[in-house]
Amino acid sequence: MRPIRYFNKPYLGFKTPAIMGILNITPDSFSDGGKYFSKPSLAIKNAIKMNKLGADIIDIGAESTRPGAKPINPVMEIKRLKPIIIGLKKNKINISVDTRNSLTMKFALDNGVKIINDVSALNHDHQSLNYIKKSNCLIVLMHMQGTPETMQTKPRYKFAPRDIYYFLKKQILNCEKNGIKRKRIIIDPGIGFGKTSKHNIQILQNLKIFQKLKCNILIGLSRKRIISDLTKNEKPTDRIPGTIAANQFALDNGADIIRVHDVKEAVQAKLVWQALKKKNV
Repeated sequence: MRPIRYFNKPYLGFKTPAIMGILNITPDSFSDGGKYFSKPSLAIKNAIKMNKLGADIIDIGAESTRPGAKPINPVMEIKRLKPIIIGLKKNKINISVDTRNSLTMKFALDNGVKIINDVSALNHDHQSLNYIKKSNCLIVLMHMQGTPETMQTKPRYKFAPRDIYYFLKKQILNCEKNGIKRKRIIIDPGIGFGKTSKHNIQILQNLKIFQKLKCNILIGLSRKRIISDLTKNEKPTDRIPGTIAANQFALDNGADIIRVHDVKEAVQAKLVWQALKKKNV
């Protein structure tokens, strides 16, 4: 596996935004649930395809965290992940595992995974921090108000960007207190996780404030409800153009990693965006 690169912050010396391709191996994820569930060979094939199309990272999720989703046993989560991670080991692909469970994190880290993407920012399972601090992995701290089961039940903030900023700051400081260096931390304000469209728009329009935390910023907008709320385009698979527009706005405002279902389209949009930003073409 090639070394993990630290993304797009001048002080880290890496200037190119990264694309994280989504690989859900669940029966019930909001956009592509069931597509790769119980089909490890197909999931592996798709991960390799996304990598060849230009995905810098493949983010594998075995537990749905869509609104209303119920938690699953980590044993089941690991059972779903095992053939995919083992199958991808021989390929030079940066793998991220999307999990909030410490046992799943341990399994992933023991099998060479270099990025853990935790939607609870290490709050769901208090053993998670111990496994992360003992490793040298990157950790994504995402903000979520409540749990997937409850998060969309009347979410409230004084001012969403500010509230989320201070939450993430607190989590970063706790990580540093436990020996996890800031350069290992990626932050995600959690678009759609315990937020209304108004909150999501506020976050995106104020995204630059999160740069003050001096961590790389991940944004997950792909096919989400905010797109249909702004365009009246209801089906997740019909939200690709809106996703591209929102992602490019996020990149213009400080995002370092965009998490997407549609890698080919995202890569093309990023390349055009980068070319047009150059002053001397």
